[in-house]
Amino acid sequence: MSQQFHFVDATRADLEAIVDIYNSTISSRMVTADLTPVSVESKVVWFEEHHPKTRPLWVIKDNDKICGWISFQSFYGRPAYQKTAEISIYLDPDYRGHGLGKLGLQYAIEAAPTLQIQTILGFIFGHNEPSIKLFKKFGFEQWADLPKVAELDGIERDLIILGKRLKD
Repeated sequence: MSQQFHFVDATRADLEAIVDIYNSTISSRMVTADLTPVSVESKVVWFEEHHPKTRPLWVIKDNDKICGWISFQSFYGRPAYQKTAEISIYLDPDYRGHGLGKLGLQYAIEAAPTLQIQTILGFIFGHNEPSIKLFKKFGFEQWADLPKVAELDGIERDLIILGKRLKD
């Protein structure tokens, strides 16, 4: 893609676009375990749990259009895990398959040390081969396989946990 993308901290005004992008992935049954669309109101608390200096939520902009978002969330919510974060990357349907996920993951990995993150985890369905391939390209390794923990339209699906240590 030849566009110039910008990664900026999300604002409350961006939440509707963030939710729209998230909801656009539900029907594929490859990205999220939500089975029906979520509302903006249901994501307000989640939005407020993010903090630009420790657990950011970034929107990816193509000029003024929000074409994706990336978040770091605390892993397991216990103090001993504060240097470990779960990453989520979601893209607008028009921007999938064109390298934006690669740019976003690279941006997040490079920013992680400034956020005091030493370990990044990705929770990805086992049948989501494009995402698994992307993460492995950036040095993530499979750390866990949770077999048949999700049921999507009557089909049991595995959840793969991929991890990357940034500092040893």
